[in-house]
Amino acid sequence: MARKKATRAGRKTTRPKSEVLERIAAEADNVYRRVRGRKKPQMKLPVRSLSNVRYSPRPGHFQIGSKNKTRTLTVNTVKTFAQSLKMLAMSKDLLGTGRHSTKREAYYQAYNWGAAAFGGQDESDAVMDDVEALLSVNREQLHFRADEHGGEVAGKLIVVDRDRRTGKPIDIDCTQFGSGAYSVPTVVEELKFKTDATFVLAVETKGMFERLVEEDFFDTHACILVSMGGVPSRACRRFIRRLADAKKMPVYVFTDGDPYGYLNIYRTLKVGSGNAAHLNEFFCVPQAHFLGVTPGDIEAYELPTHPLKDVDIKRARDALSNDPFIRHYKAWQKALETMLAMGVRVEQQALAKHGLEYVAGTYLPEKLSAAEKFLP
Repeated sequence: MARKKATRAGRKTTRPKSEVLERIAAEADNVYRRVRGRKKPQMKLPVRSLSNVRYSPRPGHFQIGSKNKTRTLTVNTVKTFAQSLKMLAMSKDLLGTGRHSTKREAYYQAYNWGAAAFGGQDESDAVMDDVEALLSVNREQLHFRADEHGGEVAGKLIVVDRDRRTGKPIDIDCTQFGSGAYSVPTVVEELKFKTDATFVLAVETKGMFERLVEEDFFDTHACILVSMGGVPSRACRRFIRRLADAKKMPVYVFTDGDPYGYLNIYRTLKVGSGNAAHLNEFFCVPQAHFLGVTPGDIEAYELPTHPLKDVDIKRARDALSNDPFIRHYKAWQKALETMLAMGVRVEQQALAKHGLEYVAGTYLPEKLSAAEKFLP
């Protein structure tokens, strides 16, 4: 099997707790000094949208542009301004005690804020997003975490965690879960890894992941399998990124052959998204390359297909016109144009046409033997 060289992933993306606390203190001090100087307090936030991002292949992810918005304390913004300061204070307290709060718990804790309490979870989430952007620190390092599934892992990997009570290291062998798998925790910053695997295979669907586990694919190909379960959660993306960085290994991505798999799943994993461009350095995986299923696979493997839906056609055309990542790579433009011309999409499970063992015994080995041909 040809092993594609792992892409340089850029600078270190985990901030020490002391640095996070310093950033919180600096923002609080800025507000304090402006008030003392009889000036309106301000917070400068980056504009979070695809129109304010650029793609550069060297860092390997969407980067936030230069457009900013300034939030100034006024009659209309006083509640949001107060909520932002209270969220910063909550993070400072969490960091001080070593505890973590889920996003939902943060919403309920704010019931104690009187007039600054949130009107709903969406309001709380928006302020938390603003605090992330303000500090350029992901919420996990602020000791907030989402109520979401982090993904599943099987294969040639030992995850080194710590006993919550004693602080002693714990080795978790991802080959020892029987018919199950290791579940990625929502906060992965402190995990360490032991492995002799040569690559990570990130799989879109849980069904295909379980098929590969049942076929013992990681034994025959010395790899680590990760189930993304659709669009990968932040924890799943961060786990893959930290693992790939730590062990200098490539990541191959296996999704359905449709615009959703290409753009919402693969593109998000590799380079991030427009509305979270200020955090893509933490959650993107520049080492990722697309294994399949590609439009060319449809004919090469004689796979059954389904017609493209209107939403598929729109998603592909929008990407060809507006997506900085797609516009950077002619190979991806050709793949989407070919799919539009064919008018069909294909699922991973379509490979079962040739038998349940076909994907592990034939399709993936053939694809992995020509890793240099993977889509970027």
